[in-house]
Amino acid sequence: MQDPSRGFAVGTDPLADYNPFGNPFANNQTAAAASVDPKTKDHGASKPPSVHVAPVISPKETKKPTPQQQVSMSAEDFLKRQEELERKAQELQKREEELQKNALFNANNKANNWPPLPKKFCVEPCFYQDIHVEIKVEFQPIVNLIYYTWLLHALLYLVNVGGCLALFIQMGEGTMFGLSILYCILFTPASYIFWFRPAYKAFKSDSSFNFMVFFVFFFSQLIATIIQAVGIPNLGTCGFIVGLAAVGSQESSGDLAVGIIVLIIACGFGLVAFGDFLLLVRVSRLYRSTGASLSKARSEFTSGVMGNEHVRRATTDVITNTVRVQMDNIGF
Repeated sequence: MQDPSRGFAVGTDPLADYNPFGNPFANNQTAAAASVDPKTKDHGASKPPSVHVAPVISPKETKKPTPQQQVSMSAEDFLKRQEELERKAQELQKREEELQKNALFNANNKANNWPPLPKKFCVEPCFYQDIHVEIKVEFQPIVNLIYYTWLLHALLYLVNVGGCLALFIQMGEGTMFGLSILYCILFTPASYIFWFRPAYKAFKSDSSFNFMVFFVFFFSQLIATIIQAVGIPNLGTCGFIVGLAAVGSQESSGDLAVGIIVLIIACGFGLVAFGDFLLLVRVSRLYRSTGASLSKARSEFTSGVMGNEHVRRATTDVITNTVRVQMDNIGF
């Protein structure tokens, strides 16, 4: 006889008919079919309620711009950036021009500051000079170089006075000592006025006329420096000829020392002459690059010098007097 409790346990085992590889919704469909009304079953099986499931869109399925769209977008971005850069460049240029105008206006209204003299000195400064304010940035190095060249010339004139003083003490060369003092007094301010100031004005206002003045007088300065380096006797400069003559005299040990000093000064004049030549070549190249010319210098001279009222009045008076003298000589 079978144990009823055992049969119940076997018959009612919930896992007895479970198939792990079957359809998991089979039992649910069976239960739904069993619960259908028999009346409706005859008229046709009803459709199970539909469930709307939203499609899942993966990141790879998102729309990407086509290559033509990418090119058009990049071109538009490039044009926008280019327009912004051009606008900023124009603003910077306007600001720079305003700053230059303000600097020039302030410079014209400032008091003279060169030569740098004490406030209580009997002589006041004659010029206003500020390379960092009046000269453009690209021309400031060359103008500074020209100014340092002028300072070197002035220093050499002072050293030449010392060398001629040694010659006067040791060898009795009084003429050379007097001429060296005269050169130092005359050539130092003359070189500043006749070739440094024209170069300063030329780079300040891009003046062809001032460039021409600089070339003429600076070339003369170069020739004079070469003559000073040679050292012609009784000319007032310590050159190679004077130094070699002092070394070769051998009258005393002092003559040898003085001769060595004079030769050192002569070497200084030679080096400065070589530097003048290089500076002249460099300025001439910049002069050509700026578009200056001789015709432009003539027009500037005509509009500047001849346009001055005092110059025109003086020229008219001279012409009138000349014509009057000629008419009197003829007998009219």
